[in-house]
Amino acid sequence: MAQDLRTRIRRGDLLVGTFVKTPSPHVVEILGHAGLDFAVIDQEHAPIGIAQMDMLVLAGRAAGLPLLSRRWGGAKDWIAPLLDLGLDGVMVPHVLDPDTAEAVCDAVRFSRGKRGLSPSPRAGNYGGMGLAEYRETSDARSIVMLQIEDECALDHLDAIAALSDVDMLFVGPADLSQSMGVAMPSPELDAAIERIIAAGRKAGVAVGLFVGDPAQIAGWHAKGVSLFVCGSDQAMLRKAASRMMADLGG
Repeated sequence: MAQDLRTRIRRGDLLVGTFVKTPSPHVVEILGHAGLDFAVIDQEHAPIGIAQMDMLVLAGRAAGLPLLSRRWGGAKDWIAPLLDLGLDGVMVPHVLDPDTAEAVCDAVRFSRGKRGLSPSPRAGNYGGMGLAEYRETSDARSIVMLQIEDECALDHLDAIAALSDVDMLFVGPADLSQSMGVAMPSPELDAAIERIIAAGRKAGVAVGLFVGDPAQIAGWHAKGVSLFVCGSDQAMLRKAASRMMADLGG
């Protein structure tokens, strides 16, 4: 039986996925058949609602592709409804401090006693799981990825990474460079990413990174990054179409 994504993250496997910005189940299905390790549905930068998420999760399950959601919002009440659909976890933008990280963990883990409990949704096999089984299964498989993409968060890395329910510190390099007022790429940004890697290594927490080009993966993997979100479905489509036209002299 294939191991779940959270187990693979915590083991430190090299994992490669992409953002999905197009609310089409077919896109998710294709990416699953292409062999990606996971995909993140980008509700932060794309117009994707919860009804569309429902269909994307069905496609992910059909193709064996683990899915997470990234969504903007200071409140964390959006997390549980998405996990009820059967998502494997969440990637939360702009986590600035341990208090924000705690709030995310509260919204994900039943063991913290603050997430509404009902096995009636898809994640509970539509009532096929008992309460205890659903709690245990969900808490064992649900992934908490916290995005570090603000300069002020760098001063709280150890406290954030020390939380036992955090599975990953995920670096958003574009926003981090903007917050720091430096170029992307730049030595200053690289140094900040390496600080995040060091904090993850110290706490035994995996570190992930967005890259726009798969050629960047090997170098950062050698430095300790284990999970990569590479580009997006739309970027892949645009690049392939542009390359085709360029090859034709268009």
